[in-house]
Amino acid sequence: MDSTWTTFEARLRHRLTEPLPGPAAQRRFAPSPLRDAWAPELEPVTARRAAVLILLYPGSDGPVVPLTVRHSALPHHAGQVSLPGGAIDPGESAEAAALRELREELGVPAAVVRLLGPLSTLWVLVSNFVVHPFIGLTDRRPAFVVDPREVDALVEPPLAAICDPTRLGWTRRERGGHVIDYPYFDLSGHHVWGATGMILGELACLFDRDHAPPGRDR
Repeated sequence: MDSTWTTFEARLRHRLTEPLPGPAAQRRFAPSPLRDAWAPELEPVTARRAAVLILLYPGSDGPVVPLTVRHSALPHHAGQVSLPGGAIDPGESAEAAALRELREELGVPAAVVRLLGPLSTLWVLVSNFVVHPFIGLTDRRPAFVVDPREVDALVEPPLAAICDPTRLGWTRRERGGHVIDYPYFDLSGHHVWGATGMILGELACLFDRDHAPPGRDR
């Protein structure tokens, strides 16, 4: 195994033993103004549970994070760029769900993934899911098999782009008759925002605690 990759894994494993950036980091990448009564760390009793996997593997420009463009016919977040993931089945652990969804969406078997640990949970108000993100590694790029029923395209940005402050910007959208400002990551020609942006924001803050969209209070 390449020594650079071994060093990266050891560094990331150690970082995950320390306090996570948590809700403070997630809020930096949330829309503005924030919704009333929303906080990323809330876990309403009515919320469903979901899990996503941040998979890292070595690439020519350092670690790579695969993302999916969600199928346009899906009931939630259709057409958006997301991490592989989905609802947790009854009796299933969050870790098992994240690995299962990775296999179902991208054809990556659980046996090749080393789970390093979780990031902070995130309550997604629009779909009423509490999302459990996990970080995993593989030692080489998987032979991806994309499920066309769930995924329109595979996007493979390097982690360096996610951690690059020049890739962060703002856009405006209408929500409930109001104009809302949304921070986004510009990754491989796609704007990544919303829940995925908040999760990737916390990931970037593992390496730079001050990472934030321009003009956002830290």
